[in-house]
Amino acid sequence: MTEAAKKTPLYDEHLRLGAKMIPFGDWIMPVQYSGIIDEHQAVRKNVGVFDISHMGQLVATGPRVGAWLNEMLTNNIDKLEVGTGQYTFLLNDRGGIIDDLIVYRTAPEEFLLVVNASRVDEDFAWLRKHLGDNGKLENRSADYGGLAIQGPRVVELLHSMLGKEAELPARNQIKDFECCGTKVTVARTGYTGEDGVEMFFAADDAPKIWNGLLEKGKEFGIRPCGLGARDTLRLEMCYPLNGSDLSPEHNPIEAGLGFFVDLKKPKFVGRDALVDAKENGSRNRLVAFRMKSKGPPPRPHYSVWRESERIGEVTSGSLSPSLNEGIGMAYVASAHAKVGTEIEIEIRDRKLPAVIEKKPLYKKT
Repeated sequence: MTEAAKKTPLYDEHLRLGAKMIPFGDWIMPVQYSGIIDEHQAVRKNVGVFDISHMGQLVATGPRVGAWLNEMLTNNIDKLEVGTGQYTFLLNDRGGIIDDLIVYRTAPEEFLLVVNASRVDEDFAWLRKHLGDNGKLENRSADYGGLAIQGPRVVELLHSMLGKEAELPARNQIKDFECCGTKVTVARTGYTGEDGVEMFFAADDAPKIWNGLLEKGKEFGIRPCGLGARDTLRLEMCYPLNGSDLSPEHNPIEAGLGFFVDLKKPKFVGRDALVDAKENGSRNRLVAFRMKSKGPPPRPHYSVWRESERIGEVTSGSLSPSLNEGIGMAYVASAHAKVGTEIEIEIRDRKLPAVIEKKPLYKKT
């Protein structure tokens, strides 16, 4: 743990609750409180809350800023009405992924970009480099605290916090409310596969809102959750992790995320490379897989084999608490990427059997 590690506004609260803290990029973050499996199951069955104050918030404003963002991001900004958001990518000129993010239109000429913690400075610099006189871009990351509140009982909890009459945002919508005597912005998004919201507020208000949620959430079985459960939950859903499954060496078509790319747009950074990948196919594909035998779980950078040929590399891997088996994602040669293909994962000098599965790996019953 270095002195230079950044701390979220909830750092002292995490310590008070006995969280195990670890370095996470430039940050020091909770990896678990009561245990990864307990926290994971709380989100699948009740409700869990995650500190996401380390994530970045960039605000773009101006009459031409929407048209400019549409040339910087892969999804179609023109489809966003005020109060709605979409998942999208920021690409380099070769079509490689700088970041995956959510962009919200918060006013006719204002957009909020919620970006990955490890990419804030890089995203801001890349966007500023291309901004010209198209508007104003501010890095407001230090001003905000954030929580992800996820699970099947999230609506009950939010109504107890915001009032029974509160009209919650629909999926991919964003709205302002009052909570614990202060303004909060609530977006109906998440990274777990469960119903849920991400809530943003002034950084100074973070402890008050965190403790208010944990108190109100007791009757709904709430658990504070760390990065460990966040990773197992997202992996069961095959949601990609930037820096592992997504990187500047891979494009959204290879990653199987072409749905979030609008190639009908005549112009955006990286478009030519994506048109080529769509028309001519990609050398590799990001696939999901399940281990066929009990044993140590797969981990990033393990080799993937088929019939004595090395065909790829694991990007994410873990033991799934919901499925009780090893699961993961890997880039493999496109010729071997078909669902149902039998593969092997090299774990501790042994090649263990696995099978490529349809995404997501976890499906709610």
